[in-house]
Amino acid sequence: GINAEYGEFQTFQHNYKRNNLRAMTATQQESTISLKGSTQMVSEFFYYAVNSILFQRGVYPSDSFDFKTKYNLKVMETTDERLRSYLEQCLEQLRGWLDNLTVQKLVLVMQDLETRENIERWSFDINCDKSIRNCPDLTKPAELKSIQKGIQDVIRQIVSSVTFLPVLESSCSFDILVYTDHDVTIPVGWDETTAKIVIGSENVQLKGFSTSVHTVTPSISYKMP
Repeated sequence: GINAEYGEFQTFQHNYKRNNLRAMTATQQESTISLKGSTQMVSEFFYYAVNSILFQRGVYPSDSFDFKTKYNLKVMETTDERLRSYLEQCLEQLRGWLDNLTVQKLVLVMQDLETRENIERWSFDINCDKSIRNCPDLTKPAELKSIQKGIQDVIRQIVSSVTFLPVLESSCSFDILVYTDHDVTIPVGWDETTAKIVIGSENVQLKGFSTSVHTVTPSISYKMP
């Protein structure tokens, strides 16, 4: 199972094919992108996005993160081996869903550790171009510099969110939820769950990015104190 100390891997609708997932390398040229290249870029983005959110929101101590240069930016990466292992397991599964074009949304929910109340919800809608499902080796037109700029903009928005989000006064835990297509089997280590909505929330839409294969649109729901 998954280390419950960091929250459970949870799906809301599920999709999964049990394949041997291999390291996926980008097969990109300057003006095109493949399905596997897009999958690699988007899954890597989520790794650094989740790290940045957990750091910026103070869910883990600041001294448990190090700076790393990525996307021509200084980004945060956890040095906690258990947390890193948790995120890598989560993203390994996400890569399978991205590659199958069956994922719809990734959500990071923060909860008050004592009351279990949902107090902040980061939602990343994922729109997949299913037209290439039967042609996985097909490449699509894409400006890689434009994709990187879009990712940079999202990371910057995560960093700047501290200017309007309320300080998390209490200790928090977090859950990762993934919405997928309906015709799916639940993978081992994942459980069906509710949507974990923040009741009476304020909502902020953020600017997203697109690889031409996967389009990611983030938003935040948060509870005012």
